[in-house]
Amino acid sequence: MLKTKKKFPYLWAHIFLIFVALGMIIPFVWMLLTSFKTITESTQLKPFHFFPSQWQISNYTEVIRTNNFPILYFNTIMMMLWRIISSVLFSAMAAYAFARLKFPGRNVLFGLVLFQMMVPPQLFVIPQYLMVNQLNMRNTIFALVFPGLVSAFGTFLLRQFFIGLPDELEEAAKLDGCNIGQTFFKIMLPLAKPGLIALGIFTSLFAFKDLLWPLIINSEPDAATLSSALSKIQGAYAVNYPQLMAASVLAIWPMLVIYIIFQKQFIQGIATSGGKL
Repeated sequence: MLKTKKKFPYLWAHIFLIFVALGMIIPFVWMLLTSFKTITESTQLKPFHFFPSQWQISNYTEVIRTNNFPILYFNTIMMMLWRIISSVLFSAMAAYAFARLKFPGRNVLFGLVLFQMMVPPQLFVIPQYLMVNQLNMRNTIFALVFPGLVSAFGTFLLRQFFIGLPDELEEAAKLDGCNIGQTFFKIMLPLAKPGLIALGIFTSLFAFKDLLWPLIINSEPDAATLSSALSKIQGAYAVNYPQLMAASVLAIWPMLVIYIIFQKQFIQGIATSGGKL
């Protein structure tokens, strides 16, 4: 009886989590099923069609014909890759300086980093656009990567990890003759691996769903990303929902594959960052 009473709350918790999981999965199932429907079925309420009466492959063929998905995949993956590399490297260097080095104005400069996290990112769009335009780098991969070269969130996140490392490690490195750079790259940076993984995960997610910046800075079709290309599929007065859902399915599958492959790292990185914050 005691064991049954102890397990009873866990049973309700699992039932609740199952309903939450279904609530998150149903929109994806609905998107997949709508991509095979006709326009009439996708907007018709009476009678309501959950499953398509006839599976329409033409939605996918039409979307692939009108959009250069290999180029869109390439631009999106390159933007994610270079943002992850630059954000993790530069944010880690800045975070180590704020956490372990003592220099004049350290607290003031770190306050500016925190201030950047508090204001809407849309405020930086115009200055960043003017900078990229002055460099004549519009419609390039560099233009897509530019806003993510350094992350204020990443600097704050990794600073928490470096603060938690014991001071004896640096003292031992100094006794062995290591300078600041050697101490950072050979000792401190490998120990912050959980934070680096968490920052890489967040950076990849933010880059993948970034819409405003790619839509503004890269106007050429060959320089677009998946998110900006999807926004242009919607018409001004009418929307072909089956084709839009088909394009969405084609857009999200690379991220699903990445998540399935690195599922363990995703969970560990997010859990670790949540514990530190």
